[in-house]
Amino acid sequence: MRHHNVNRKFGRVRKVRKALINSLARSLVLYEKIETTEAKAKELRPFAEKLITKGKLQTVAARRAITAIIGPKATKIVVDTLAKEYENRKGGFTRITKSKTRLSDGSKMAIISFVK
Repeated sequence: MRHHNVNRKFGRVRKVRKALINSLARSLVLYEKIETTEAKAKELRPFAEKLITKGKLQTVAARRAITAIIGPKATKIVVDTLAKEYENRKGGFTRITKSKTRLSDGSKMAIISFVK
């Protein structure tokens, strides 16, 4: 039974799915706004919010944990820029805006970005 198991699979095995989410999170941090499918954006949102919350701790352990997920360049942005920008905010660091469907296959698209 799949009770409380609501993660999307995206037709991928676990390690490929994990790499996809890590890559999307890295792109979101580096570019501050990305366009992807609605399902991927919805799956990325809690993952990205947890990264920002961890970055707000400002510890070496938190920095290393973030680096293991999204790499050193994006970690510097999370800890030094985004965490300081959202230090007084408890949550809700990202916003999902629905956009047009993709022409090729009709997938629902969305733009995920950081709230300013």
